[in-house]
Amino acid sequence: MQLKQPSQRGVTLIEILVTIIVLVIGLLGMVALQARAAIAEFDSYQRKQALILLQDMADRMQANRSVAACYALTGTGGSPYAGTGATLPTCSAGSLQAQAVANADLGAWSNALLGVAEKKSGNNVGAMTGARGCIVSNGGDVYTLSVAWEGKAETTPPPAALNCGANQYGNEKLRRVVSMRIRIASLT
Repeated sequence: MQLKQPSQRGVTLIEILVTIIVLVIGLLGMVALQARAAIAEFDSYQRKQALILLQDMADRMQANRSVAACYALTGTGGSPYAGTGATLPTCSAGSLQAQAVANADLGAWSNALLGVAEKKSGNNVGAMTGARGCIVSNGGDVYTLSVAWEGKAETTPPPAALNCGANQYGNEKLRRVVSMRIRIASLT
């Protein structure tokens, strides 16, 4: 007498379908991870650009220290500022040569914040998104320099003390700010 084997039709097909579903879920997870990594890399790139522009202005102020007060274009409320939507004041202190250097420095910094050095399809693409630069006099020879821009993903908003670009990006959780304090050396 022969025993009949139970029928197993379709079991292999179900195993293949389950494997494909698991594979698709894994691939979708990898795509999402890649997208988040691209956003993080772009934000990191913008932060590096902001730090370079911040150091550039600190160096310009140190080089033209006799009229450092001319560089303090921002009040305690975070405006005016250099960069996106800026109207820069003109320097009227010190010698004519020092004034010309200060005005040129502020104009060059504002243009760098706007990204005018690189263009693509007629648009400025050489800087951070919506970049703004602030310089506040803290009294004496101490200044706070800040660069603000719009990030791509929401994070914790910057502290209230860092008000450069505040309320300019629609959502404070998108605003990024790097800041530094400098003391202008007195060489007398």
